[in-house]
Amino acid sequence: MNHTPRFRTVLSCTLLVVSFGAAATACGDSDGHPLAAKPFDAAEQVAFNTPIGRAKVDPDKPLEVTTKGGKGGRITDVTVTDDSGHHLAGELSADGARWRSTAPLSAGAKYTVKVSTEDEDGAPGARTLTFDTSPAKRLLTVKFGPQAGKYGVGQPITAELSAPVKAKEARAVVERALKVQSEPSVQGSWYWVDDKKLHFRPKEYWPTGATVSATSNLQGVKVSDKIYGGASKPLKLTIGDRIEAITDAGAHHMTVLRNGEVINTIPVTTGKPGFSTRNGIKVVLGKEYFVRMRGTSIGIAEGSSESYDLPVYYATRVTWSGEYVHAAPWSVGSQGYANVSHGCTGMSTGNAAWFFKTVREGDIVRVINSNGNEMDTFGNGFGDWNLGWEKWRKGSALVADTRDGSDPAEAARLRPQV
Repeated sequence: MNHTPRFRTVLSCTLLVVSFGAAATACGDSDGHPLAAKPFDAAEQVAFNTPIGRAKVDPDKPLEVTTKGGKGGRITDVTVTDDSGHHLAGELSADGARWRSTAPLSAGAKYTVKVSTEDEDGAPGARTLTFDTSPAKRLLTVKFGPQAGKYGVGQPITAELSAPVKAKEARAVVERALKVQSEPSVQGSWYWVDDKKLHFRPKEYWPTGATVSATSNLQGVKVSDKIYGGASKPLKLTIGDRIEAITDAGAHHMTVLRNGEVINTIPVTTGKPGFSTRNGIKVVLGKEYFVRMRGTSIGIAEGSSESYDLPVYYATRVTWSGEYVHAAPWSVGSQGYANVSHGCTGMSTGNAAWFFKTVREGDIVRVINSNGNEMDTFGNGFGDWNLGWEKWRKGSALVADTRDGSDPAEAARLRPQV
């Protein structure tokens, strides 16, 4: 392509600017269209409802930009961004006389407002305003769990709020601001356990080797009347191999799998009648090399025929109420044949040591064919996986927000961090 004609045109325009300053506008646009002119200062054309000077703006009040009476013209566009680059939504009236924010301002933030106008002749005007909003007096912060580290595929993410949130509208604001991202991406959702606690889990277990992060975008966001989000520390986890221990209480054996392959089969004993082990999926909560176990801790009266006080080694905890997988050398003769424990899963010291070394927090321990009750979903460890996916989704404050008929689970699909 020949660029010479374009070069000559630019050169001619430059000569006109130097020699004939008055003709510069004509060179910029041969038609002399008003929009080709430099925007004029619209200070006398528009007004803001913000305080004059350095006074801070109340974030509970909407932002308004209006035309001044008698000055003519109209507002053509308004762009409002905070210091983090987030845009504030708003609506411009049909006659261009008023723009009003439709989303709440953030507390403790700095905003830049850029207004475009035109006068009665169609010439463009512009005005820029900056202001700060007042900091919030009541802050809602989030503490993510567990601690950063490496976990098994069943580990839920927890979010502990600094204050209760009861209204569904406020819960939706909180939930939208709590972001969980996974690489590789998975489908997942938050569940409101109570007014101050949420759990997040994928539809299926986390992928082996995944990297998971949890962050809060609540800072400065209005949650409810006079309550705004505060800063919260992010969380990052890595996921290890898929370790699953399946305890068949009826067959008195535990089968341990790594990434779907059987790596050990262990004879065990579980809870005897009256103390049957809970059925269902549990998640490893922690490991304790030594625990002193007493019957009084589960309501057995001291001195009764069921009373016990034993030193226990290689104890892997699966409920907060005291259910463990542990070494039980006193019951080796029953392991693989009968259930004689008070609810724990007992095995030989050697097998317990192997199990203790093999598993980590977040790994799966599943009990089947027991006469015990089902594992609680919440309150006694992580029974999250015992709730079907459709019921789990209903624990989200955002499920009812899918007014367009889209799948709320799709709306909760996680994206890789970028």
